Amino acid sequence: MKAVTLKQPGGLDNLQLQDTPAPGEPGPGEIRVRIHASSLNFHDYAVVAGMIPTEEGRIPMSDGAGVVEAVGEGVEEFAVGDAVVSTFFPHWLEGPARVGNFATTPGDGVDGYAREQVIHPVEWFTHQPKGYSHAESATLTTAGLTAWRALVVDGGLKAGDSVLVLGTGGVSIFALQFARMMGARVIATSSSDAKIERLKELGAEHTLNYKNEPEWGKKVKELTNGRGVDHVIEVGGPGTLPQSIDAVRIGGHIALIGILTGREGEIPTAKLMAKQARLQGLIVGSRRNQQEMIRAIDATDMHPVIDRRFSLEDIADAFRYEEAGRHFGKICLEF
Repeated sequence: MKAVTLKQPGGLDNLQLQDTPAPGEPGPGEIRVRIHASSLNFHDYAVVAGMIPTEEGRIPMSDGAGVVEAVGEGVEEFAVGDAVVSTFFPHWLEGPARVGNFATTPGDGVDGYAREQVIHPVEWFTHQPKGYSHAESATLTTAGLTAWRALVVDGGLKAGDSVLVLGTGGVSIFALQFARMMGARVIATSSSDAKIERLKELGAEHTLNYKNEPEWGKKVKELTNGRGVDHVIEVGGPGTLPQSIDAVRIGGHIALIGILTGREGEIPTAKLMAKQARLQGLIVGSRRNQQEMIRAIDATDMHPVIDRRFSLEDIADAFRYEEAGRHFGKICLEF
């Protein structure tokens, strides 16, 4: 079978497409899945670019979607021919967060889904949403579930709430879509006027070009009649967090899910305290969270926004496209 491996110390030129042995037959409680799609996330980029050290020859990619080819003894949840999608934390099945690192995350601590076949325990997968392509399903493992947990699981999103999303990456676009699906109102930011028009098409009630409006936190308060938003999807980290604290309402919720502006920085703690806001870091979610998200998707006609698709052999070009920041929504691999 075909698989992509990463030579150390990493870097896009160190991604190699190779022929590797097929995995064989699944054991008790396992399934063999023919992988047809994956999707790119910043975490995957950090691994392949060498920002996150991993083992020599690691197979990257956290997200995988495909078809069950064979089932092992005792497997009842899946049957041959079922369309399935991977989970980010294979051993976090339900309940409160129990994982604080990436030691068990495919594509980082263990081999991922940049390959044609895998054998894993059934708990490593869930069913795909009905009517989804493999590429669409592959966007859910990391980006989709992160947005869902931030807003619905941890944020308690309800109809009529206001949500601020930053930028037009995969998590932010999913957050916009989930917020609109749940009857919430959305304010969205971007540095591109062309992307702002697309945000409006997806249902953003207000949009801000943060290059033209550097103090966008105050502008968000104005747009909400001085109240501030109920939820902020904070993907920037230290460079954007002060503005997000300005934008959130007293007692609101800031979901810290990204560090695009750096790993460390100053936080206006006095202002955060005065806002009495909840600043919560989070990393994706549990298998149960994913199943609940997919059940919600099945009840609607929501589909992810896929900007561009690449073949497995063009994985380096896919990451270069992500690196350039030109995408709107998700970038996928199909194979």
